[in-house]
Amino acid sequence: MERSNPKSALKTKDQQKDKNSKVTPKPPAKENTRQQEFKLHTGQRAVKRAMFNYSVATKFYLMEIQKRQVEKVQKMIEDQEIRSLRKEMVPKAQLMPFFDRPFFPQRSNRPLTIPREPSFRSVSSKCWSCIPENELHYFQHAHAWNPIK
Repeated sequence: MERSNPKSALKTKDQQKDKNSKVTPKPPAKENTRQQEFKLHTGQRAVKRAMFNYSVATKFYLMEIQKRQVEKVQKMIEDQEIRSLRKEMVPKAQLMPFFDRPFFPQRSNRPLTIPREPSFRSVSSKCWSCIPENELHYFQHAHAWNPIK
């Protein structure tokens, strides 16, 4: 059977409620937390961006130098061509004609051209089955330009 404890008989109702509610005692107060140090990547990004800007600037600078060299070479070639053309194009006076041997035109040895009358054939006099294909082709084009009245 149960033993009765003299101390347990002295328990008050409040203590019994506390025991039934199972309330844990409050933990001790913590120290104030300190802010952790953090490192931003802005410094690293600034260095990378500066390197990128430098590489782009050098690339543009090299392209500009190359462009100037190409223009310089083209100008030298054009100047050389102009000088050679000027040397070739020295104006020369026409030679004096030989008055002791005057020019007499002679007749050509080629035969004269004989003109022919154009052949305008009337398509209406022929039936469509009698017209060859090549004439039909010409007729279609002629018909497009000159409508039949």
